[in-house]
Amino acid sequence: MESLIMEEKIKHLEFVQHVITRLNTNSFQLKGWMIAIVSALLALYASSGKAIYIFVAIAPSITFWSLDAYYLKQEKLYRKLYNDIVEDKNVTRFELRTSRYEVSYFKVFCSKTMIGLYGTITIILLLLGLLLNFTL
Repeated sequence: MESLIMEEKIKHLEFVQHVITRLNTNSFQLKGWMIAIVSALLALYASSGKAIYIFVAIAPSITFWSLDAYYLKQEKLYRKLYNDIVEDKNVTRFELRTSRYEVSYFKVFCSKTMIGLYGTITIILLLLGLLLNFTL
């Protein structure tokens, strides 16, 4: 009986870990898409000389920043569930709901890692667009 409970717990942890891995993969793909789209818009600027493309590149940066923050928030919620399963903190077997936990979307959005990538790119695009727009 004890062996069966342990096997179920391990299987439950595997389910949660698969969700975390999927969320992490989505986050990684968002970063790649953001860089590709921003790069394409910068290439359009380079070929046309129109600074508007630099300003337009800010939109996907902020959009992907928001989506990435959502996925990171979800990942943090599932990590809390994972930890509670490990510590046997009253989690029903094979439960995947995270509604009992709280993670601030704003804190995730403004975390060092998010600001480090998306904030830096957004600020550089804004400054570059303003500089090129007013010097040309």
